[in-house]
Amino acid sequence: MPDLPNPNLRITEIFYSIQGESRTLGLPTVFVRLTGCPLRCHYCDTAYAFSGGEVMPLEEILARVASFSPRYICVTGGEPLAQPNCLVLMEHLCAAGYEVSLETSGALDVAAVDSRVSRVMDLKTPASGESHRNLYSNIEYLGKRDQVKFVICSRDDYEWARFQLDRFGLPGRVGEVLFSPSHGQVEARQLAEWIIEDNLPVRFQMQLHKYLWNDEPGH
Repeated sequence: MPDLPNPNLRITEIFYSIQGESRTLGLPTVFVRLTGCPLRCHYCDTAYAFSGGEVMPLEEILARVASFSPRYICVTGGEPLAQPNCLVLMEHLCAAGYEVSLETSGALDVAAVDSRVSRVMDLKTPASGESHRNLYSNIEYLGKRDQVKFVICSRDDYEWARFQLDRFGLPGRVGEVLFSPSHGQVEARQLAEWIIEDNLPVRFQMQLHKYLWNDEPGH
C-alpha cells in the first residue's frame, strides 16, 4: 500500500449490496458513499448525502471495506470528487487489490483519478437542470476502462445525448456508453425502443437496485 497520510473523509454510508448500474451490474459490491455535492440534479435520488455524514479516518474506512471481503468497490456520493481526499482513498483501494469504480457527475476534474479506477462519468442532460456544469475537458482523459452515462428524462434529452455520442466519438473512446431512463420520467421500454430504432452503440440500463430495494438507504 502506498505510504500516504491518513486523512479524514466525510462518509454518509458504507454498505455491501448488488451493483445496480454500469459494467459491473449485478455483482456484489461495497459502496463507499461520500458526503456532499455541488450539483442539484432534478432527478437526484441521493439527496440525503448532500450534508451530514460522519468524519472518518482513511484507515477506518479501509478496515470497514475489508470487513466485507469484497472484490468490487464503488466510490460514490453525492459527488465524491468534491472531497480532495477521495483521490487518496481510491489509490489505497486500488493498492489493496480491489476492482474500483468511481461514480462522478463529470462537473469536477477527473485528471488526477488513479488510472486503475474505472471512471463512470455522467454527462448531465438538459432536463437534469445541471448540463451547464458539464466539464467537457474531462472527456480527453477517458479511455477503455471508463464509462460515460446519460440519464435520459425526455425525448429532447435523448436527441441531445445522441449528438454528444457523435460530437465526442464516445463509443470508440470509452469502454461503455450507458443510457438510463430517469425513473418516473421516461418509460424504460420507450427508451429501449428509441435505442433499437436508431441502432445506437450504447448499453441500455435500468437501476436494478430500485427494483430490488426501492431506494432504501444502505442498498
